[in-house]
Amino acid sequence: MADLFIKQAEQYAEGRPSYPPELFEFIASKTPSHDLAWDVGAGSGQAAQSLSGIYKNVIATDTSPKQLAFAPRLPNIRYQLTPPTMSIAELESSIGPQSSIDVVTIAQAIHWFDLPNFYQQAKWVLKKPHGVIAAWCYTVPEVNESVDAVFQPYYNIAVEPYWDPARKLVDNKYETIDFPFEPVDGADHTGPFPFVTERLMDLDSYFTYLRSWSAYQTAKEKGVELLSNAVIEEFKRAWTEDGQDKKVVKHPIYLRIGRVGNE
Repeated sequence: MADLFIKQAEQYAEGRPSYPPELFEFIASKTPSHDLAWDVGAGSGQAAQSLSGIYKNVIATDTSPKQLAFAPRLPNIRYQLTPPTMSIAELESSIGPQSSIDVVTIAQAIHWFDLPNFYQQAKWVLKKPHGVIAAWCYTVPEVNESVDAVFQPYYNIAVEPYWDPARKLVDNKYETIDFPFEPVDGADHTGPFPFVTERLMDLDSYFTYLRSWSAYQTAKEKGVELLSNAVIEEFKRAWTEDGQDKKVVKHPIYLRIGRVGNE
């Protein structure tokens, strides 16, 4: 998975949205203690940075050194390069001993994982019985009627053939992802729970985000420029229609959250 993002690591760091405080407040409200968080597939550190304001310490891991190179350096975040799969011995030495982690978070990444293996490790390292696992994704950007009318055929027709099949789990809002955990306190299901993130973007920033997609990189390697001049002109016409250079861009977020039992 990491290979899909290596070549555009800088664009990924610049273009990807951050996540709303409400998301982290909700997750933190379900963990009785706030000592140690493990952010898996940390990328360029968007989630780890927010977690560091709530949890005493954060371990942020990724398989891509280029991604981690763009992550913010904060005193209570330890960035760790890890292999795609780890043995229990490696997990203990790199992350922590059994039942030592308050929360495991996975932002926009769990759809790439070997889930049975990862879930076994998450259950091993999480505190019993209140350790929490939280995985979320964000779906396509929403700008306004004009821009979205250009975006939808671009996404559904031009870009779609270049996505890895795992992307379907994101398009399905993580509803169909295997998630073998118990509901957290106060909930009768494990989600998805909806949130939204918003940011002010100009058209160049919007294009930077589109170029950060793994599908864009895959297409480029096959000699296809998804953001051709004609497509760029279409977006420009729609973007400038209201005379505003910057626009509020929304990303719907969908959270799956659960806890381990006493197993």
